[in-house]
Amino acid sequence: MKRERVNPQQQPTGAGSFGHRPQSRNITRRELLGSVSTGFGMTALSALMADPAYAGLAGTPGPHHAPTAKNVVFLFMSGGVSHMDTFDPKPKLAELDGTKATLDNYTAGPNRKWLGSPWKFRQHGESGAMVSELFPHVATCVDDLSILRSMKSDFPLHPRSNIKMHTGRNVGGYPSLGSWITYGLGSENRDLPGYVLLDGGAVPPGGVENFSSGFLPASHQATSVAADGVPIHNLAPADGDAVQRAKLEAVIEQDHLLARSQGGDDAIESAIRNYELAYRMQSLLPDVLDLSKENAETKRDYGLEAEEQEARRYATQCLRARRLIEAGVRFVEITCAEVYGGNNGTWDQHTDLKKGHEGNARITDQPVAQLLKDLKARGMLDETLVVWATEFGRTPDTGNGDGRDHHETGFTIWMAGGGVRKGLVYGNTDELGVHAVENVMTVHDLHATILHLVGLDHERLTYRFGGRDISLTDVHGRVVHDLIV
Repeated sequence: MKRERVNPQQQPTGAGSFGHRPQSRNITRRELLGSVSTGFGMTALSALMADPAYAGLAGTPGPHHAPTAKNVVFLFMSGGVSHMDTFDPKPKLAELDGTKATLDNYTAGPNRKWLGSPWKFRQHGESGAMVSELFPHVATCVDDLSILRSMKSDFPLHPRSNIKMHTGRNVGGYPSLGSWITYGLGSENRDLPGYVLLDGGAVPPGGVENFSSGFLPASHQATSVAADGVPIHNLAPADGDAVQRAKLEAVIEQDHLLARSQGGDDAIESAIRNYELAYRMQSLLPDVLDLSKENAETKRDYGLEAEEQEARRYATQCLRARRLIEAGVRFVEITCAEVYGGNNGTWDQHTDLKKGHEGNARITDQPVAQLLKDLKARGMLDETLVVWATEFGRTPDTGNGDGRDHHETGFTIWMAGGGVRKGLVYGNTDELGVHAVENVMTVHDLHATILHLVGLDHERLTYRFGGRDISLTDVHGRVVHDLIV
């Protein structure tokens, strides 16, 4: 983050003294530079290291402007949810169903046909938003949603599009959205990580780069929490508190010595911060993740009694998300298990569209809707931004009669809470769902808008790396004020 430059606190003393020399002797340039090199060098180094951008350190975290959201829950639907089967009805597709398709993209071929949606749509709520029968629970929440029908991405490939949705780039090595937000704002609770990944059981294509802190300090990396078994390995202490504290202090002392010997190493300092955070987490995080204190009605409403194991797991993570937000975690992401989509994300239905999308909706619909309702009932939704997103949509045509392929030029996501307008349907794709044509939103626009809602300016939130100030949105993106209250 750009901060005011900090002047050196103190210039080196005694450096640069020439010493006594006979006045009759001329001093060569080499001798002059050699005698004062310590002074020049230390002065320059002192000035550089006092500059937070050069040192790679942020000033005190905090918003650039008054935020409307304090926390974010990111519900990532890996694989590519079909927009024309969920939130973007296309009557024209029903008319053309089964006829030869003329779609001009990478999937084009002589045997492709238009494919109408196998699900019915109807209006819901006072807003009258159209939602398919895939999501009967989320449909009851439409008056709290902003449904964005005009998203577009750049790549029809899972790894690149996943990484783009998370980091704003199509290659690895860059910080994720959650890392940028915790870097800019810090954590509300010093005993908990600022960024938590509630792992659904599968890593989306693109791997852990989706949740990486990149070149930001490692303390902004996502902390992964499993749905089944032990949530976080090695969290329970093996020793008593006094012994463990002594071990920790010994390790930290050695790390501080190493860091000083290296002239200050942010990776080492980040490791020290992570040690200390892990120590503090031992007492609080198990309690936050423990759902035994929730009443039977709450568990039932989230779906913890569902017949399908994967539905119970997803419900567990959604309820944990609410508890983590209550405890002050800044950014929580929930991913889906890999059930129906092979290895490319569970929503990736090139075949068996009906079976796969119905199965995924059955797993996620009730917990997601209940999370929204629970946050709202507790007065938390106004300050919590909930984002439901996928990496791209799916084609309006098919090559095999029962599946859709990747489609990046138009798809749908939605947001709720955190200062987002309620009951809004924003943007449109064309009559076949091929291209976003009205109020087109890019991934960078989405990121800029999310940052704005949490009080951060996407052009000012930067980190000095590789000789330049790097941001989440690079030179792109705009805040879409039409979505904001």
